[in-house]
Amino acid sequence: MPSSSGRTDSADAAAPLTHRSFTGAWQLLGVAATALAVGIAEFFAWVTGPLGSPLTAVGGVMVDSVPSPVKDIVIAVFGTGDKIFLFVMMAVGLVVLGLLVGVAERRRRRTGIAVLAALGLVGLVAVMTRTGADAVNAVPVVVGTGVGLAFLSYAGGRAAASAAGDPLDRRKFLQLSAGALTLGVVAGAVGRWAASAARKVPDMRAALSIPAPVAREAIPAGTQVTVASTEPWLTPAEDFYRIDTALSVPHLDVSQWRLRIHGMVDREIELTFDDLIGRPLHERTVTLACVSNQVGGDLVGNAVWTGVPLREVLTEAGVSPDADMVLSTSEDGFTAGTPLSALMDENRTAMLAVTMNGEPLPFEHGYPVRMVVSGLYGYVSATKWLVDLEVTRFDQAEGYWTPRGWSAKGPIKMSSRIDVPQENASVDPDMTLAGSAWAQNTGITAVQVRVDGGEWVDSTLAAVPSEDTWRQWSVRVTDLPAGSHTAQVRAVDADGQVQTSERARPDPNGSSGWHERVFTVRS
Repeated sequence: MPSSSGRTDSADAAAPLTHRSFTGAWQLLGVAATALAVGIAEFFAWVTGPLGSPLTAVGGVMVDSVPSPVKDIVIAVFGTGDKIFLFVMMAVGLVVLGLLVGVAERRRRRTGIAVLAALGLVGLVAVMTRTGADAVNAVPVVVGTGVGLAFLSYAGGRAAASAAGDPLDRRKFLQLSAGALTLGVVAGAVGRWAASAARKVPDMRAALSIPAPVAREAIPAGTQVTVASTEPWLTPAEDFYRIDTALSVPHLDVSQWRLRIHGMVDREIELTFDDLIGRPLHERTVTLACVSNQVGGDLVGNAVWTGVPLREVLTEAGVSPDADMVLSTSEDGFTAGTPLSALMDENRTAMLAVTMNGEPLPFEHGYPVRMVVSGLYGYVSATKWLVDLEVTRFDQAEGYWTPRGWSAKGPIKMSSRIDVPQENASVDPDMTLAGSAWAQNTGITAVQVRVDGGEWVDSTLAAVPSEDTWRQWSVRVTDLPAGSHTAQVRAVDADGQVQTSERARPDPNGSSGWHERVFTVRS
């Protein structure tokens, strides 16, 4: 049957591939070559190690470079799914770049090759600037880019030959491109899956035997309010929020793990994992919060941690009286600057944690060792996959987020949250509101609730083992008229300070303001 242009399908298939009507075929070729380059690189990164992954390296650069307002928006919208969002956006970006490679190659031979080579160079720079990268880690990007360039050169050459009288019909061209695209996607998926599986086999975490703590914190009865749908007082590890810069979760071998304590100290110390767990372990329940948490948000959790008090290790090293900060470094290169005074405070929990809720730390939460410090936002205190502690000064060093606009010391602000009822829920005229409040190192002594701007009503507070944890609360409200209502909550700490109503966004030092919920009373 004739096509709309008056040519037959067979004639169209045999037309030169440089013809304008085949722009889509060239775009597919560009996407295929790009996917092949990235996929082969990810496959070889399984062999050489995760530092050679171009996706992880480029993603890390993106995380490092994103402006704070953009980071806040992404976390507010996607929460702990922020890394999935990043990888989806990277995939979309690779498709767009692949389209550009194909269009460039169609318009002028070797131009698309130059664009793809430039993309490979970007990936190589990203990989080689990662902490701990060496020449071996360059191999995946070099090999992957080379394969992608070779395919693009071959397929583009065949297309050019088609225009010169050596026919390559459109169908074969599309099949060639589709085959390369499939190979790239499969190679990349297999490489990332295999790398992840290799890091978990054998699972040394499951075989760890950690001594019982010598000092346990007694958890009183009645920490959990008996109101349905209220968040658990003790957060399960699988539900604990995770916000960090690691796009590939480190899986460290405890037999090779080392923690170096150095800087402004009398003597440098290097600890093995056995050295650490051979010390007296302490168990404490501590609430951690992310500075990116919005008012009423869920980037906060409460867990039982076991570890070694940091002040004991620092005292053993002999801290200089001129020091005022400890710069902690993660295996993935992340750093946090923590006030030395907080780590040496005998009235504050500050530990090198090795367990979470009675189990060795999950990989995602810092296995084998992380920092846990009460009363400070995680970005200045809760370093995961910990490998280095440098005693220094705030005027000599900075943590990862400080030069990106966040405050240097990060004390947690007093906060409260309504868990029940849910937003826009339909409830009875007699109902119970419930939630949590926290003010670490000071403690919560009152939580007050009001409905529709009325009088503040004191809630009933649940028990807590210490001021280091959040505190649940509940209050019964009766005879509410049918229709829409708004409830607000505020907390009062042990010093008599009332939680501020002033609204503040998370940057530069944490959000503030009263949380509120809108709900409807059934008639």
